[in-house]
Amino acid sequence: MGFAAMLAACGSGDDGPVVVSGPPQPGGTLRVGALGRPGAISRDPHGTQANESDYLILSLRYDTLTVPGGQVLTKARLATAWQSSADLRTWRFTIAPGAKFHDGKPVTAEDVVFSLRRLRDMPAGPSRLPGVRSQSITADGPGTVVLVSDYPNAELPLSTRLATFVVPAGTTDIENAPGTGPFALEWFRGGNARLVRNREWYGGETYLDAVEVSVFESPQAMATALLAGQIDLASNAGAVAARTAQGRKDIQTLRRTDDMAMPIVMRAAPGSPYADARVREALRLAVDRPAMVAQALSGYGVVGNDVLGTGDPGFARGLPQRVRDLDRAKKLLAEAGFDTGKTYRLSTTEDIAGLAESATLFATQVREAGVRIEVVKQESGSFWEDTWLKGDLYTTYWGTNDSVLFLAGRIMLTDSSRNEAAWHDPEFDAAYQRAVGAPDPAARATALTDLQRLQYDRSGYIVWGVADGIDLAHRRVQALPTLPGFGRVQLERTWLAR
Repeated sequence: MGFAAMLAACGSGDDGPVVVSGPPQPGGTLRVGALGRPGAISRDPHGTQANESDYLILSLRYDTLTVPGGQVLTKARLATAWQSSADLRTWRFTIAPGAKFHDGKPVTAEDVVFSLRRLRDMPAGPSRLPGVRSQSITADGPGTVVLVSDYPNAELPLSTRLATFVVPAGTTDIENAPGTGPFALEWFRGGNARLVRNREWYGGETYLDAVEVSVFESPQAMATALLAGQIDLASNAGAVAARTAQGRKDIQTLRRTDDMAMPIVMRAAPGSPYADARVREALRLAVDRPAMVAQALSGYGVVGNDVLGTGDPGFARGLPQRVRDLDRAKKLLAEAGFDTGKTYRLSTTEDIAGLAESATLFATQVREAGVRIEVVKQESGSFWEDTWLKGDLYTTYWGTNDSVLFLAGRIMLTDSSRNEAAWHDPEFDAAYQRAVGAPDPAARATALTDLQRLQYDRSGYIVWGVADGIDLAHRRVQALPTLPGFGRVQLERTWLAR
């Protein structure tokens, strides 16, 4: 009854963005709360950002070549246009005319080449720009950048979203490099920052005078600060915080579907307890997905089906929905010779709302199939340093869940530097190559379906559900981004009603 009442409240008149009539009103400072932990702070635009607060600051300060677009998966940003060769290997990106760094220097193709090469040479570079080597990124004149792929890739512009932040060529002091984004950094202190409007931003008018970002270690603390009037926006606050704010007429709730996948990763490499595909299938069958969504996400989400990219228009909705089958799970474990006398470790963090809760609930559920799991909560810095990409069983999370190929190319290909499950499947790799290399949309759609079937059947992921993104904001905050995942950091059109 309490859960039903909560869902009813989510559909009440208090839910959803509050729209104020009239044109946008320029001016004012938007105070944003974002999740992060002191031990995981990163100011390198080409490094790994475990903190959402860091990614938000970087996204306000620097521009990527492209951004998520909603109706179209890839929308122009610092690159205003792109075109491929007939063989889909050579791509030419046109830099926005009039784009300048915050110090007034014009942006050139050499700046973009320097930035993309630096990104590609980072440890995670091969997965961020799949198939593009550092030496294959060149300038053609002052306003055109050329990327040559090792293989035909119709979706290469998709790879230039999210991480291709541009800094001046030759930058050595990376933390203080001027950006090209809608806001310029005024100060940074211990993860908190103030950014001021870039009045010469090439992308059009920005309404806010400034954005102040405050870092919070928990969604609950962030929601408390919002209710106390200390911040105006609680970014990605989660279901528990949303319930806390219910009934407050001065607070609006914005829900973004297909926002955050929180899969459980099973290491598929030899020597792992989960190397046998039958064990991985058994654990997928041991999960009660509706219960996970109802309890770990408080109903703010949908049941998953072990494929990442649920917001993709080409998502394979024809795959049979996997449901709980304890008898089948037990049979598969016995066939694989899985040792049910041992206790296995599941590592997690509290980086985002519901993540640690999902781990605890998973451990309870699989116990009914005879698998004993000990949940170990790690501090964020330790988790990303010691467990991610190394552990046998751990939770992870991915936003911008709008493209099957975007995620497959980053975390599932054999040669990906971020292959989270150490899953090496030549058939999957070949299906990916067919999907990105097919000039014909019908052939590409067929390959994309094949790719998802293989992920569904064999991968190292249990995608039990996909969480709604939940932002909480004061009623005066207008025109908040509605895109899922990291689309929520695009605050250049947001404004404050007086």
